[in-house]
Amino acid sequence: MSEFVVIQVGQCGNQIGSALWPLILQEYDINLYSEDKKKTGDTLTPKPLSSFFNTSSKSDLACGTLAELINNKVKARAVCIDMEDSVVARFRQGVLKDIFDKKCFITNYPGSGNNWAEGYYEYGPIYAEKILSSIKHAVERCDSLHGFLLLFSTGGGTGSGLGTFVLKLLADCYPEIERFVACVYPTGTEDVVTCPYNMGFATKELLDNATCVFPVENRSLLDIVERQAKKQSGDISSLYTPFNDMNNIIVNMLLHVTSGSRFPGSLNFDMNELNTNMVPFPKLNFLSSGFNPCPYSSLKNGKKPSKQLKDELFVASCSRLNQLVKVDPLGPKSVLMATTLIGRGGFSLSDMNGYVEKIQNKGKFAPWAFKSIKLGLCDVPPKNATLAMFSLHNTTSVVNLFDHIHGQFTKLYKKKAHVHHYTKISGFDRDFFLDCHESFRGVINAYREIENMSPVKIPRLTPLKDL
Repeated sequence: MSEFVVIQVGQCGNQIGSALWPLILQEYDINLYSEDKKKTGDTLTPKPLSSFFNTSSKSDLACGTLAELINNKVKARAVCIDMEDSVVARFRQGVLKDIFDKKCFITNYPGSGNNWAEGYYEYGPIYAEKILSSIKHAVERCDSLHGFLLLFSTGGGTGSGLGTFVLKLLADCYPEIERFVACVYPTGTEDVVTCPYNMGFATKELLDNATCVFPVENRSLLDIVERQAKKQSGDISSLYTPFNDMNNIIVNMLLHVTSGSRFPGSLNFDMNELNTNMVPFPKLNFLSSGFNPCPYSSLKNGKKPSKQLKDELFVASCSRLNQLVKVDPLGPKSVLMATTLIGRGGFSLSDMNGYVEKIQNKGKFAPWAFKSIKLGLCDVPPKNATLAMFSLHNTTSVVNLFDHIHGQFTKLYKKKAHVHHYTKISGFDRDFFLDCHESFRGVINAYREIENMSPVKIPRLTPLKDL
């Protein structure tokens, strides 16, 4: 079974992590607040936990409660990094404090000042040795390390700067290990004036050093949260906690995409297949993810889910309304280079093949990519649900994200506003602004070229007539 090391960087990355670990344990039916196993159903052995936890060598030992996890020295394979201690301090306290390895906590004060260059060129070299030591500590406790999963935001200084510095470290020190990144892009209306620069520099590093990127736009998350609030109450003014809900949406995306690595399935899909199937060209590694944010709960009277119910989940997973970035994967302007569908719970191979046909009929594919659809069937549905459908798309419409970031970056740089905050950092060169600009132009042109690509028609050979 594939094993992963989760690296949480900055305030946003660690907030996502604080929501991720409890939900992972809940999917394993680990009771977090009681020692009564009956409330969680059947217990699981430590072996399935090994994807994200260091477990005991006693593979036949059952762990159904948090107390049993702690007694058997089960530790989350997490490296928590932040240049402020406030969020990481949560992992030193609270219910789950004993499952985190304190050797993998790296904190400092007072932060990176919303400056990518400060995080990348100042704190990065200072903490490089300590970061590598913590990562090595986590890696050496793996039996079959497959990849790193990084969580951070691109808008601030620590997440974008130190986060992409860690990504570069991994590319240099562990070049053969996959590097998956779930990164959050701000709406652009935040109070961080230098946000466009931070997003631009971070995106350039993601294009250069990440294996696969699962971008998440706060614009999309806010739309999803508001839509769900309206459905539940009919009034958008109802009380809800948007940032908590937004983090939960990101966490559920991570649970879906890693489900094949954590649970068995009749047509299982491991993350080690993701890069090969989803990234046809270097740097075209940004994948749009979509799913129904409210999976269907258990059906009454033990009835099997109907075809209509399954079809609704499929449609929802591919709908532009449920994409975590502002794209429409099956829209008229979208050209698909690859797609992955992961069904969890009561889906069959026949169901999945039917969805492949629907995507091929509705979607527009690159001339060489018509059959580039990967399927996964995971037997275990999400917690408190009967089934769920998750989709990944490598689509040219993700160019909208790059256009959005590049536009904000260029608008600020034309005035040379706030440039001095970056150039004063030792190691940062003014030419990096131009390099970033060229990087965006290159990736945007690559997507446009695929959008405009037409099939090559070679006439059939005909025999020459007798002379």
